[in-house]
Amino acid sequence: MTKNVAIIGANSQIARLVENNLLNQDKDVHLTLFLRNASRLDDLKDNDQVTIIDGDATNPDDLRKAIKGQDIVYVAFVDHGAGATMTKNVIKIMDEEGVKRVISSNILGIYDEVSGAFGDYNREVCFGGKVQPDNAMVLSDKYIEESDLDYTVLRLAWLNDRDDTNYTVTKKGEEYVGVSVSRKACADVITKIIEDPTNWSKESIGFADPATQGESRPVY
Repeated sequence: MTKNVAIIGANSQIARLVENNLLNQDKDVHLTLFLRNASRLDDLKDNDQVTIIDGDATNPDDLRKAIKGQDIVYVAFVDHGAGATMTKNVIKIMDEEGVKRVISSNILGIYDEVSGAFGDYNREVCFGGKVQPDNAMVLSDKYIEESDLDYTVLRLAWLNDRDDTNYTVTKKGEEYVGVSVSRKACADVITKIIEDPTNWSKESIGFADPATQGESRPVY
């Protein structure tokens, strides 16, 4: 049976890696790739496993075109918009269209779970010094976790382009291990969820290269 997967923000670097993984590994997947300026994915336009939709993620009507009829929705970018309105729209449309499985991108630190000098650095750069409850990323996580969707929240570490898939997964309530992770490793996590949606179901996970634990700044 074909598994239908929508990728919102399909031209991001991690999304492109996920797409490559799935198209090379799984002939029973169909990808609906949603992005602004669909011509950026012209290399995939003739692929029978791909449907490309040009749209704006802030427009609910455009989002619905991508979400309708899917088995899994992967939001490949972090919702920085005021009030996390895009996240609310995704949840609403998924509920209305009967789509249950969502993979939601976010960042480390939304629970103030990053300790030490790096935690101070991350808090300052990403949250202006203090994690506030009305921060868009905090709200996005809150809306996802309070929904009736089968979700995985991805709390991404600081990204690099190293050619490895080294990562340790930590769950909500646990101290975050590591400060940086490769985009290739992120794609590995996401691919595993799409291939087996029971992986990290109803969980918020952090993942980073454990070799970077204890660093005070991102590792590139």
